[in-house]
Amino acid sequence: MENSRVLIVDDEKSIVKMLEMVLMKEGFNLIFKAHTINEAMVILEQEQVDYIVLDVMLPDQSGFEALPKIKTMTNAHILFLTARTSDLDVLTGFAIGGDDYVTKPFNPLEIVARIKAANRRSGNQLTTSSSERKNLYDFGFFMLDEMTKELNVNGEVVSCPPQIYRLLQFLCENPNRVFSKEELFEKVWGLDTMVDDNTVMVHIRRLRERIEPDPSNPRFLVTVRGLGYKLMKEQKK
Repeated sequence: MENSRVLIVDDEKSIVKMLEMVLMKEGFNLIFKAHTINEAMVILEQEQVDYIVLDVMLPDQSGFEALPKIKTMTNAHILFLTARTSDLDVLTGFAIGGDDYVTKPFNPLEIVARIKAANRRSGNQLTTSSSERKNLYDFGFFMLDEMTKELNVNGEVVSCPPQIYRLLQFLCENPNRVFSKEELFEKVWGLDTMVDDNTVMVHIRRLRERIEPDPSNPRFLVTVRGLGYKLMKEQKK
């Protein structure tokens, strides 16, 4: 739990401070704070987080409006925080991809309890043996550990921005399969139509710079001419 990373997004600084104090008291040491959607986006570009406490009513954009973009940047558990209590608001929050919903005023311990519950649920899905863990992807030269959210390359932990991490995670889950740029955009970015043809190529290049011994001559993340890309992994005999 002490390694869980929590992002609090609320324009009421007193609420952010209160939640930070209670979360730290309950053992959460990695806490990020934002008071606007723009501030939250900057943090998500730089950091991996596991849980986001997201206020619905923010000065620059509502949490509901921002969630689709947030979902392209992180797989974090989203807990909406709002003073709006109608059934429609609650249903909207869940319909667009929220995981939980707490209304103001609230007891901060309720937030902690819900995050802990989500943490236990995710923990129960992991096996105790490293050899049995399905969320550990070992490609020899590099290794991706979903539990710790770490990319280890040639024995060293390498920083991996959220969207690069999501792309690598998807490819690790589907080794030796060819995906077109359109398919990657749909699966990783969660959008049906590519708005920029260069988006996938730029992220592929940035990923190669992290996992390849020689990014100019990729050994793992290869281009299949005319079809797309695939992450190569040797088949066990």
